[in-house]
Amino acid sequence: MNYNLVDFMTKKIAVIDLGTNTFQFGIAEIDDGKFNYLFEKSLAPKLGKGGIQKKIINDEAVERGISALSDFVTIAKEYEIEAENILAFGTSAIRNATNGIEFCKEVKQKLNIEIFIIDGEKEAELICEGVKYAIEFNENPYLIMDIGGGSVEFIIANNRTLFWKKSFEIGGQRLMDLFFDQDPIAPNQVRKLQNYLEEKLIPLMNAIHQYSPKTLVGSAGSFETLVDIFNAKNNGNISVNQPIVSQLPTESFYDSYYKFLEFDRIERLKISGMIELRVDMIVVASVLIDFCIKVCGINEILVSNYALKEGVLAKIARNEPLA
Repeated sequence: MNYNLVDFMTKKIAVIDLGTNTFQFGIAEIDDGKFNYLFEKSLAPKLGKGGIQKKIINDEAVERGISALSDFVTIAKEYEIEAENILAFGTSAIRNATNGIEFCKEVKQKLNIEIFIIDGEKEAELICEGVKYAIEFNENPYLIMDIGGGSVEFIIANNRTLFWKKSFEIGGQRLMDLFFDQDPIAPNQVRKLQNYLEEKLIPLMNAIHQYSPKTLVGSAGSFETLVDIFNAKNNGNISVNQPIVSQLPTESFYDSYYKFLEFDRIERLKISGMIELRVDMIVVASVLIDFCIKVCGINEILVSNYALKEGVLAKIARNEPLA
């Protein structure tokens, strides 16, 4: 994946992040080592639904995924970008599925999009690049957290160094399948989930002990919804164009968190700022966020709208190899 600007006919580049639940699509223009979005769209084909625990992408999910990608191809052509010049990255659901390569071959055959399946370490690295493009870090260590449907990436970095990174296959869809068997979530299931995180995240706790980050940077996804809820409550509105970086007061997070534990789906949907795409997964995601806040002793939460696809664009803009 040694793409750079000379590989493209124009300075317009299309990138797709094929997440377990959501596909993120963007078309950007590269200029003077930076990128600017011309178009962005998200679709939720829920590639992991119904098969993630069995390590398969089921037939219905394959159809939903190809339909979403077909929509992106149509939009790319409107911007004079052909399918072969779309960079697409497969993450947890695809890399862990026994038919993940088969899915990629079908996409290539039908749409002429080549999907690069990346491992968790590369995913974490690209997320870090995207976040650091959005946020100017200082010398203190930051804990970056990206909660996907299939995996969760943690990175500890400052303005100069990426100290530690790791991907854990404990994404929101997986946690829902394991612990969210009634709504509202049962208190004993919350305790089981917390115990599960203590067991699975020992490497993270060791890294936190070593580097002591005090600022949590949430990358996109559920964190964006938490910011929307905060803005709706405190400002009376949700910004259509949410800033690239937002602050999320810990008090606001906990106000939402306790409601998520108490409310059922219908009640959660009534929360101003909530969207249907995240109304279920945000429950287990918030248990995970609470766990990290307490383990780290976090005193500040920042939210970055930039993540993997922006990391790809940032590296290409700087003419850096992706591999």
